[in-house]
Amino acid sequence: MGQTRWHMSTEDGALTLARRMPARFDVAATTVIEGGAGLRKARVAHQVRQDMWRALQNLRGFAPVVRVRSSGDNLEITAGGAVAGRFPKTETEARIRAVLDNEHHRARWGRYAKEAKR
Repeated sequence: MGQTRWHMSTEDGALTLARRMPARFDVAATTVIEGGAGLRKARVAHQVRQDMWRALQNLRGFAPVVRVRSSGDNLEITAGGAVAGRFPKTETEARIRAVLDNEHHRARWGRYAKEAKR
């Protein structure tokens, strides 16, 4: 079994998790987690990527990208990625939006990514 390699980069306070570099958004949706600035960005990014992959695993040529950045007290998440070839953009964006707006997913991301108390 081959190694799974995910590229992680930080720029201007935003963390980007991508399958391929350079990261490219052919399709994307954005959401905000109110009061989520204290969450660990890398953990949120991995959880979002996993849920997005489950929703889009049958999309040929899809390479996921998740960007997470703090915006004041909030956490802004942009999820999507690059797609090699033709694809139904509107339907794909709707599926990504459904993942980002799912309250069950959002609660799990928050629980998983909480900062450890010191």
